[in-house]
Amino acid sequence: MMELAEHVLNLGVALQETTGSSSPALEKPAAAAIGIGLAALGSGYAERGIGAAAIGALAEDSISTGIAILMTVLPETLVILALVPLFVG
Repeated sequence: MMELAEHVLNLGVALQETTGSSSPALEKPAAAAIGIGLAALGSGYAERGIGAAAIGALAEDSISTGIAILMTVLPETLVILALVPLFVG
């Protein structure tokens, strides 16, 4: 796990370093688009498993419909929170 963190850190340093110009290798709108896209992909991946489990629990009458909907919608808040830096920054 530490090796992955070191690779990510090295990648971040490499993106910040430039060769002779003062502008970064990745502009702010592009960085925001990558961040929001990755948040959406992660949310979709999480929602896939949660939705299947919620439907299974509803079929067996072990939870209410409101709880199933709440658990299914919960990962979508990640994308909403990922949009905040786009408008703040």
